[in-house]
Amino acid sequence: MSEEDQLEEEEEAEEEELSDEQKKEIAKWFLTHAPAGEIQYVAKDVRSLLFDEIVYGMAAEEAFPLYNKAHMVSLPMPNSSGDVLITTFGELSENEYLDPRTAQVATVDHVKQVCTNVRPATDEELPSSYIEDFRCPLDAEIIKYVGEAYPKGVCAVYCSKGKDVEGPGSDFELAVVISAARHSPQNFCNGSWRSIWKIKFNDEMRTMELTGSMQVGAHYFEEGNVQLDANHECKDSTAFQAPDDCAISIASIISHHENEYLASLEGSYSNLPDTTFKDLRRKLPVTRTLFPWHNTLQLSLNRDITKELGTGK
Repeated sequence: MSEEDQLEEEEEAEEEELSDEQKKEIAKWFLTHAPAGEIQYVAKDVRSLLFDEIVYGMAAEEAFPLYNKAHMVSLPMPNSSGDVLITTFGELSENEYLDPRTAQVATVDHVKQVCTNVRPATDEELPSSYIEDFRCPLDAEIIKYVGEAYPKGVCAVYCSKGKDVEGPGSDFELAVVISAARHSPQNFCNGSWRSIWKIKFNDEMRTMELTGSMQVGAHYFEEGNVQLDANHECKDSTAFQAPDDCAISIASIISHHENEYLASLEGSYSNLPDTTFKDLRRKLPVTRTLFPWHNTLQLSLNRDITKELGTGK
């Protein structure tokens, strides 16, 4: 190789070298797109591949908070008073999250995914007593529902708008957050359920409008890599009643829609062998007919080869 060609190759290699910013963005993408419960495994591999602690540190600092909030990760509080959900609804600052049930604020280490400290919430951080009259009974109903529907599920009810409303005459909004995960890496599978319900209380119309968003994620990686990421949105409404009656109505609506969606998912995937998988099979090149799933014995590779080679008896 001539010296000129060698210089050209070195110049091309220099041009292809990624900047630290580009490396950070790529690492951040892999971290934020990790399946439920697997970000620590992905982080370990990303860290090894980068071989640069500074770049990895920058990527992790940006990616972990986004991942934790997107997956609504729950972390046990150090005083054993329960779990705090990492959500935008409870976010007070970069590392502080409100737990409305216990009226506490948890300090979180996003990268380590641990709660490091807890303090009492201030009056300014909590909803008014009027809002609490609606939030508390709804929280109790949602706890009951989640306990029956989602093993190891965690839930919280936040005031997302109008937390300073002091009495009738003004609108406000509550948000119900449900997060459930089942992590079983030893069995090569992880899964999660996330749902967010926003309830708008319209005082003048005396109605409650519900908007629900549900997300199911699953990852199977035994001798392969199969992922499910399904989303569903829905709306409903009901009458604005007394706090306890509102709580019962809202919990009933949430239960109905979530059970309906889960049933539709189960129906879809139980029919996969008879519908989707068959439709994916392309037409046979000669006969231009669909693959005969009902009678696969009519096609025999061994028979065709034997006939072609003339080796049959």
